[in-house]
Amino acid sequence: MAIKLDIKDIHAGYGAVRALMGVSLELNQGETVALLGTNGNGKSTLMKCVMGMVKPDQGEINLEIDGVRHDLTKLSTEEIVNLGVALVPEGRRLFPKLTVEENLLLGAFRELARPQIADNLAFCFEAFPLLKERRTQLAGSMSGGQQQMLAIARALMSSPKLLLVDEPSVGLSPLLVSTTITKIKELKDKYQLTVLMAEQNFNQAVRIADHGYIIVHGEIVFKGDVDAIKNNEMVKNFYLGVAT
Repeated sequence: MAIKLDIKDIHAGYGAVRALMGVSLELNQGETVALLGTNGNGKSTLMKCVMGMVKPDQGEINLEIDGVRHDLTKLSTEEIVNLGVALVPEGRRLFPKLTVEENLLLGAFRELARPQIADNLAFCFEAFPLLKERRTQLAGSMSGGQQQMLAIARALMSSPKLLLVDEPSVGLSPLLVSTTITKIKELKDKYQLTVLMAEQNFNQAVRIADHGYIIVHGEIVFKGDVDAIKNNEMVKNFYLGVAT
């Protein structure tokens, strides 16, 4: 399945508050693209626009699947999920009083994923062996890193081709951040996923990204491949902590 996400000139906000102003972004089949920026600059809002959770005031979000173009701004979240798009939300948003396995099964509601529940469950347990060990444990009693594993696995239960990951490093120790980012790359490579990751930890994000976009106050201020991002003076000074 060939996938391309094309975001053009998106403007969006919440009432009088403007969160995105003319954002454009492109993501091609098999790529990992990092949307980089500190808190409050519009990363999560863009993710919600792609998922149909926030409707843009202006602009286009087109998802092309095997040559067929879908205008995501005109679709509901359920319809977007049914196209094969899954979101790992910021803060994980698990059901704390349900078990690990119950949370995973809730991720498989997409119609095309239902016949593959057994296979997808086995796949998630292979990707995250700890979840198999803890399958009867309540999600709310797990550590932050374990909950992040569960949130990623829950998204994978829908058999996605486009995976959106919003702030996977939030609330995790530096070691767990590194482990989580590495796991996202492993999953992407092994299962031919296309990944859009919003992240404020520049050092970790650029380890696995093919391209990156830097967003500041709702606008894209820089885009390029990983080497271009690392060598950009603004990035060095303000995000990577490199003195020049």
